[in-house]
Parts: sequence; structure tokens; C-alpha cells
Amino acid sequence: MDLVSYQDALASYDPVMGLEVHVELGTRTKMFCGCATTFGAPPNSQVCPTCLGMPGSLPVVNAVAVESAIRIGLALNCEIAERCRFARKNYFYPDMPKNYQISQYDEPIAFNGYLDVEVDGGTFRVEIERAHMEEDTGKSTHVGGATGRIHGAEHSLLDYNRAGIPLIEIVTKPIEGAGARAPEVARAYVAELRELIRALGVSEARMELGQMRCDANLSLRPLGTTRFGTRSETKNVNSLRSVERAVRFEIQRHATVLGEGGTIVQETRHFHEDDGTTTPGRVKEEAEDYRYFPEPDLVPVAPARAYVEELRGTLPEPPRERRQRLQAEWGASDHEMRSAHNAGAVELIVATVEAGARPDAARKWWMGELARRANEDGVELSELAITPVQVARVATLVAEGSLNDKLARQVIEGVLAGEGDPDTVVEARGLKVVSDEGALGAAVDEAIAANPGVADKIRGGKVAAAGALVGAVMKATRGQADAARVKELILQRLGVSG
Repeated sequence: MDLVSYQDALASYDPVMGLEVHVELGTRTKMFCGCATTFGAPPNSQVCPTCLGMPGSLPVVNAVAVESAIRIGLALNCEIAERCRFARKNYFYPDMPKNYQISQYDEPIAFNGYLDVEVDGGTFRVEIERAHMEEDTGKSTHVGGATGRIHGAEHSLLDYNRAGIPLIEIVTKPIEGAGARAPEVARAYVAELRELIRALGVSEARMELGQMRCDANLSLRPLGTTRFGTRSETKNVNSLRSVERAVRFEIQRHATVLGEGGTIVQETRHFHEDDGTTTPGRVKEEAEDYRYFPEPDLVPVAPARAYVEELRGTLPEPPRERRQRLQAEWGASDHEMRSAHNAGAVELIVATVEAGARPDAARKWWMGELARRANEDGVELSELAITPVQVARVATLVAEGSLNDKLARQVIEGVLAGEGDPDTVVEARGLKVVSDEGALGAAVDEAIAANPGVADKIRGGKVAAAGALVGAVMKATRGQADAARVKELILQRLGVSG
């Protein structure tokens, strides 16, 4: 399909979004049983009769998960229900052993909140419909076929370790008024939500590990109208960059279909990282298709008001306020802080500073060389194969004069390539700055002797001409000299004041 341009799509249609984010809680045990939740355990090694749906097994609510849900709701400015209950969401799929999922339907634990996000230097409020508790499904691995999905697969492998993992699903109200900024608003919301979840300490929210997943609903309506269009739901988008790309693609796809007189099908869609497109999944069910009814094996949850207020007192500094404080401490401009936030670099910079780097140096490397590499590779900064501790070490080597910026970039390249930590790369590649005055002096003398005309110009007062000799010395030392010190030596040799 040849898509209309993004600009043409927005010239005719107004996008409306709805974002559903699943957060995997970092509890030690599952939502309704005592099985461990350790990531990466051998398949089907963390299961029991309850999470396998065996007859006669009964669920028991995880109290820590309830506490985490309340704290998330409070941090999202939600009302906390005085009484809520669980429901059975019925559907058949191999990764759901019971053939129903224990979730919350008409009585969520938290509702009617909001989260303010920063977009283009302004604030956009995303209203929260609900945050409710549920359990995750198992993991299916489809073997054979071209897509890795169930259609066309030769067979499927099922791992129920994840079945029953505690989840919080956070659902927005329809997001209207974003216009052309809709993809950026979606990304900013998920980024802010991820920071909030991490600040609460209820989950690591690592999207690349599936600990936080976004379902992006999108519809278009003709400009000047108020009735919502038919929506599509792009499922399990697992990076900030992909959230933005998925929304942008769906806006263009919807506009193309509608512009050609077609009809949008209400369906799930799969996002493809390689080319930024989506493809159909399945026709989307309505709520009544799941035959929700109250879970008969669990009593309602009724958190006492005093308990809720006690949990309110445990909330951390809100991420936006924290960024403002860090900006003041770092001496960063509004633009610099906004860029770091949009790139998902704030926590990386914080960790790099805590590891010993100066704030300006930490920001420089993450927002410069490393941001460039992440952009080239099409990944998030946090997915790069380098840690804040390693970046701090590179910054320290530069600060103490062992590396210049050019050599530091080579060290970063080596770390990203898996050659070891910065010191190992420096040693293996022989990248230390040439600091021996004798060796530098000899290189300077050779450059002056080889370029007598340039030397005469410098003696005649054209100090700027020293750049040519500095370049010659840097070439001779393979870029491993301190350029500023080289210039000093050149001017000293030629008897010229800098």
C-alpha cells in the first residue's frame, strides 16, 4: 500500500488515541499463588496447580501486588476504590491454562486520574480512565513458518512460567487534541509513565524484556467532526521509539484507507520493528465477547482509607519535579534537559554522575556520541551495550588527560563492540594520549622542519597558521596527542606568544 504523507493525513483528519499499558510488577511471587517470578528460569519450572488451572485449586490475592496497584493509582492522581472485585475474562487460547484470565472489569482498584507530560516545551494532560489488577498469560513460541506467529507455524511450545505474573493495566481515556503531535504525545506519555513506575520501585519496567508493554489504539475522524472513527489496536509495542512509529504509521494507514473510500476494520495489529509497519492480527472482540462475570473464588478488595493515606505518604518525588531539581543541580538549559528527557537519557545521566562523572560530561557523551549510535542502530539509549559506569570511566579518562575526545570515541566504539571495559579497550588498542614531552617535542620539531613556510608565517604573527602544524603532529601521533599542548609547544619552539 502506498501511504499518503503524514502531512496530508493531518490535513484531512484528526487522530484520537487510547493507550493501554501493561506493567509487570516486581513481586517475588505470582498474583494468585506462591510460585516464583524469576525471569529466565527453565520453561515450566515455576508453576503449580493454581497457575496451571488445575481443578480444585484456589487463588489467593498477592497483598504486595495490591499495595503496588494502590501506589500506582495514587501517583497517577487516581481515586482509589473503597471496594473493588476481580472478574473472570473468558476466552480460549493455549497460553491461558484456565481458559479465563482473572482481571478486573467494572470495578477497578484505581480510576479517574491523569498524568501530565512534556511535549515541545509545553504540557499535555493525558487523562487516565482506570488502573486495574490482573494476571499475565503464558508465553507461546511458534516454531516454523515465516513470521514466528501462530499462522503457518509447524507447532507451538508453551511456557507457563509467566502465567499468573501480577500485572497492572493502565488505560487512558480517549486522547484528543494532540493533532500532528499525537505520535510524540504517545511516546512522551509512555516515557513519563515508565519513569513514574521505576520511581515507585514497583517494577523495573524494562520494555525490551516485556516488563512494560503498550497497546496503542488509534482512530481518525474528519476535521471539524466529533464522532470517533473505527479504531485499530497495535498490540505489545515494546519501546518508546516503536510507540511513536506505530502511531505515526497507523495515522497514515487509516488516512489512506479512508481517502480511498475504504472502511477501517476494528482489529488488532502487529508492529514490525524492521520497517515500522503494522499488519493485521485478529478481529477485535468487544467486552461482551469475553463474558465477564465476578470471580467467585475471591472476595472483594476493600482497602481502608487510613491504609491508602499511609501509602500516599510513601510516594517518591514526582519525575517532573525531580527533573527540575536535577536541571538546577546540573546547570542544564531547558532545551538540554528536554532533549535528555525525550531521548530517555535522564536516568542514564544520573547513574553516570553517581559513578563519578561530571554532569556536563555525562550529558555530553549520552546525548552526543551514544545518541548518534543509538539512532544509527534504531534502538533506545538504554539498549546500547554500554553501562553508565563504563561511560563514567571514559569521562574520567578524558578529564585526567589520558584520552582526548577522538580517542574516547574509539574507546566507546570498542566497548559497544564487546571488546571489554574502557581500560581494557584502551590497553588493547593502544589509545592513550601521548603525554611524554620528549616524544611530543620530537614530533613538533619534525612538523616544523617539514613545513618551513608555515613556520615562517607563524613567526610573522599569523598564529592561526599553527593549526596546520598541529594537524601534522596529530597525524604523526595517530590522534593521540593533546592538541592544546601541541600548539603550546609549537609556539614555544617558534618564539611566538599565544
